[in-house]
Amino acid sequence: MLATIQHQNQTFEVDLSKPIDISIPLTNTDENPIAWYIEKPVIEPVVFGDWIGKVSEGKSSTNFNNIFFNPHGHGTHTECLGHITREFYSVNQSLKQFFFLAELISVVPERQGEDLVITLDNISTALDLTLKLGIPREAIIIRTIPNLKPKKQLKYSNTNPPYLNEDAARFIRESGIKHLLIDLPSVDKEHDEGKLLAHKAFWNVKDVNNLNADARLDCTITEMIFVPNEVKDGSYLLNLQMAPFENDASPSKPILYKI
Repeated sequence: MLATIQHQNQTFEVDLSKPIDISIPLTNTDENPIAWYIEKPVIEPVVFGDWIGKVSEGKSSTNFNNIFFNPHGHGTHTECLGHITREFYSVNQSLKQFFFLAELISVVPERQGEDLVITLDNISTALDLTLKLGIPREAIIIRTIPNLKPKKQLKYSNTNPPYLNEDAARFIRESGIKHLLIDLPSVDKEHDEGKLLAHKAFWNVKDVNNLNADARLDCTITEMIFVPNEVKDGSYLLNLQMAPFENDASPSKPILYKI
C-alpha cells in the first residue's frame, strides 16, 4: 500500500502496509514496565454480585473489563506542557495533527558523576547532517544505547535512569522540532528536586504558575517508547496516535513508516 506524500516542498513515498510500532503495550503482568513508584496496571472484569464480566467464567456473554493505570508510569505515553503547569492543559486539545517528518537518532549517554546524560553534543552531532542540508524535521526520536529488549519490562523506580540535559532540550526546541520521543521514563532526572529543566526548556515554560505567551502549547513529549535495533537511524514519517483523554498525558502508539 504505497502512498505519495507531499509535505514542505518535498515529495516522498511510504509503504503504509509496513508500519513500525515503537510503543510498549500496557499489560497487567509483571512484564509491564513501571516508573514513579507505583504498582503494575490492573485489568480485571467488572463484578456485579455473582455476575462476572468474563466469558470464560460462564456468566457473561462479553468480556467487560475495568482498567486502572497511570499514563506516566505504565508505558508509552504522550504529554503536553500541562504536565508541569499550574493551569490545566489537555494533551487531547494540544495535539491536533498526527503525521510528522521525524528523525530517528541513536545516542550513547555520557557519564557525568553518578548520572548518564544525553548532552547537547549527543544531539547536535546526531542531527548534524540533517541540519546542514536544511531538511526540516518536526519530530525527533531518541534511542539510547545500549538498546536491549529487557528495556520493555524495566522497573525504573529509584534507578536513576539516563536523562536529557537542559542544553540538549533547548537545542531541540531551537531546531524547530515540535515533538520529542524518547525511550526513557522521563526527559528529566528522576530525583531533580522538581526542577524539570528539560521539560521546561523544550516547552519554553518560564513560569509554571503564570504561563508565558511564547510557551509551546502545540508541542509534545512522548516517553517510554522502544525502537528495535533493526530499525535504522534516519528519516521516517511518524504517525503519533493517542487515546483521546482530557488529561495532561495519554497512552499513545507512535508508528513509523520508512521514507
